[in-house]
Amino acid sequence: MEIKNEKILIMDFGGQYSQLIARRVRECSVYCELHSYKITAEEIKAKGYMGIIFTGGPNSTYDENAPVCDPEIFKLGIPVLGICYGAQLMAQTLGGKVKSSDTKEYGKTEIECNTSSLIFHAAKPKTVVWMSHTDYISEIPHGFKTTAISEGCPVVAMEDIKRNFFALQFHPEVQHTQEGMLYLRNFLYNACGCTAAWRMSSFAKNTIKELKKQIGAKKVLCALSGGVDSSVAALLVHKAVGNQLTCIFVDHGFLRKDEGDQVESIFRSKFNMNLIRVNAQDRFLSKLAGVSDPEAKRKLIGEEFIRVFEDEAKKLGKIEFLCQGTIYPDVVESGTGEAAVIKSHHNVGGLPEDVGFEGIIEPLRDLFKDEVRQVGLELGIPEQLVWRQPFPGPGLAIRIMGEVTADKLEILRNADAIMREEFSANDLGKSADQYFAVLTDTKSVGVMGDGRTYEYTIALRAVTTSDFMTADWARIPYDVLEKISNRIINEVGSINRVVYDITSKPPATIEWE
Repeated sequence: MEIKNEKILIMDFGGQYSQLIARRVRECSVYCELHSYKITAEEIKAKGYMGIIFTGGPNSTYDENAPVCDPEIFKLGIPVLGICYGAQLMAQTLGGKVKSSDTKEYGKTEIECNTSSLIFHAAKPKTVVWMSHTDYISEIPHGFKTTAISEGCPVVAMEDIKRNFFALQFHPEVQHTQEGMLYLRNFLYNACGCTAAWRMSSFAKNTIKELKKQIGAKKVLCALSGGVDSSVAALLVHKAVGNQLTCIFVDHGFLRKDEGDQVESIFRSKFNMNLIRVNAQDRFLSKLAGVSDPEAKRKLIGEEFIRVFEDEAKKLGKIEFLCQGTIYPDVVESGTGEAAVIKSHHNVGGLPEDVGFEGIIEPLRDLFKDEVRQVGLELGIPEQLVWRQPFPGPGLAIRIMGEVTADKLEILRNADAIMREEFSANDLGKSADQYFAVLTDTKSVGVMGDGRTYEYTIALRAVTTSDFMTADWARIPYDVLEKISNRIINEVGSINRVVYDITSKPPATIEWE
C-alpha cells in the first residue's frame, strides 16, 4: 500500500467493527493503522499520527478488568474521536461518569444533533443512527458540551472543541447510520486536517515485491477454492514466484453445482498455474458424520484442509509456505486480536496448531472484499470471476443445518442452483452482493397432491453490502421469489416449504452458521 505522511490511529478496544472503522477511514482516502489499546502515548507520538479513533468494545468502562488507554494520550494535542465504548472511556477518563441504563438502545435510533458542532457540520438536525449499548454517559467531563441526544440517551454525542475531543455513543461506521460517513469526514478533514491524498493503487506492486522477498527460492502451496479471495491471493503469489507456487484445489464435495469443474478449467487454461485437484468428498463426509454443531464443523473442515495439503506436500517434496485468501472480515469475526469471537473461519480460527509448514502467507489479510476485487481487476482477473458470488471455505457444509450428508448436499446443491438461475434470468445478479439457499434442519407439514408431506424447509438469503461487515436484506421482487419457491418445491425432492430471510447484519450474520 502507498503510505502517506498523513495517518490515523485506530485504537482497538475489542469491538466487532474495529476493522470496519479502518475500512471507512480508507474510503475517505486517509491512511490508517489499527493497533491494540495497549499502545502507549510515547509510541503514538513517535509515529506522528494526525488523529486517533477509539473503537467500541464489549466491556463496561467500570468493570474491574475493562480495557483502558494510556491517559497521557489526552495530553498529546492530537484530535481524538471515541465511538461507543470509546466514547464512554473518554468520558470516564476525563472526569465524567458512565452508568448502566435501565433503557437499553440497540438498532436504528432517531437522534437530534447540534449542526453547529464540528462533527455534525452540514448534517441533518434529525437523523437515524445505529445504537448498540447498555451503558451511557450520565455526566460529561469539564470542558465538554452535549451535541446530540435521543429519547433514551441524554448524551448521544459530546465534544470539547478546544482540545479536539469528540465522542459518539452510536456507530458511524455501519451502513445503518444514515450520515455516518459525513461525521467521519468531518473528524478526519476538519478536526485532524487530513487532505484525502492516500490511494491504494500500488498495493499489488508492493505486495508482489514483498512476497518475492519473503518467499525467496522456497516453495508455496495455495489453498485455492476458486473464489475471489483465494484467486487474488494465488495470483499475487504466482506473479511473485511463478512455478514455485502449486495450487491445491481441494474439492471437498461441498461446492455448488458444477463448480469444481469450472474452477479447474479457469485456473489451468486462463492463468497457467500449477494446479492439483483433490477429490475428497468421502474423506470430509466421514469426518463430519454425526456432527451438528457449526463451530465443530468449521474446525473439522479447517483441519482436514490442512491435512490434505500436508498429504499433497509430501508427494511434491519440501514445501515451506501455505498461502491463504484470508481477508479482514475473516480475522475480525474469528476474534483475532482484541475482538470477541463471533464464529471461526476455516482459514483463521480453524487452523490446527501443527500445520506442518514453515509459515502462512496471507497477502490479503488487511483488505476488505471490495478492496480485494479492486486488486483482482488490477491483476487482470476476468470481471465475471472477480464479481463471483462469495462462498465460505466450508462451502455448503455450513449452509446445511445439523449433520451433513450426501443426500442433504444434493438437495441444497439443486435448490441453490435454481436460485442462482432465477437471479441470472431476471438480471438480479448485482441487486444483491451475496445470495444463496440454506437447508434448515426444520421439517414441517405440507400437502402435495392429495397426500400429507413432512419435509425440509429451504431458506433463501440475499443481502446488499459493500464490506461484508454489515449488510441489509435485499428487496427481491415477489414474483421472482415465487418463481424460485415453486421451482424448488416442484424440482427438488424432500422440500415442501421455502422462506425468505429478511434479517440484517447485525443482529444476524450473513451466513446462518
